[in-house]
Amino acid sequence: MAKRKLQRFAENATFNHFFQPGWEELSSGFSLQGKWNIDFFGNNNPVIIEMGCGKGEYTVDLSVKYPDRNFIGIDKKGARMWRGAKTSDEEKRSNVAFVRIRAENIGRVFAAAEVDEIWITFPEPQPNSPRHSKRFTSPEFIERYKQLLKPGGIIHLKTDSELFYNYTLEVIKEYGHELLYSTADLYANTEAPEVKDVVDVQTFYEKIWLEQGLTIKYLRFRLREA
Repeated sequence: MAKRKLQRFAENATFNHFFQPGWEELSSGFSLQGKWNIDFFGNNNPVIIEMGCGKGEYTVDLSVKYPDRNFIGIDKKGARMWRGAKTSDEEKRSNVAFVRIRAENIGRVFAAAEVDEIWITFPEPQPNSPRHSKRFTSPEFIERYKQLLKPGGIIHLKTDSELFYNYTLEVIKEYGHELLYSTADLYANTEAPEVKDVVDVQTFYEKIWLEQGLTIKYLRFRLREA
């Protein structure tokens, strides 16, 4: 297993769409911050990021479904991200990138109003009270997203965790954000216009949860303007 990880780390370093900046680079100024469209993608298409992208299959599949948008997967575990990076490299997907960083450093990778949408797919629920701030929809993370998102930008959440889903609804309500849509059972009505595009793409774990009969929750919201 350790040997396989080392092999994947080495291959990640060869991909021109896989970035793993160290703290020194993040502190001094990441080269693509504020320049993703111009210097990397070479277009003015919307930039969508996936927080905690895991294997990266959701990022890649979204890039296939929406070739006129740019997708960037964010995670801290390079061995897992290798799968998405490898697939997108083999398929020559020009609208995909991956960044290996800790989620707390997201503000050092993107400039203000550089991101159009954020996807949060099956994040760790962090059930222990002291770790609430680690949740990807905590007030602390939402403050980070405010700096990245363009005015009117949307945040999507997909989760199998009732705790995380309800927690996010509470945060949205408490802080006055705009809930655009929510459902505690995403696949109860897959023909509904609000979810039709959402159910077309599934993560690796989402498929497993569905096979086990678990209910998938989904919501999307817009941040309150200051």
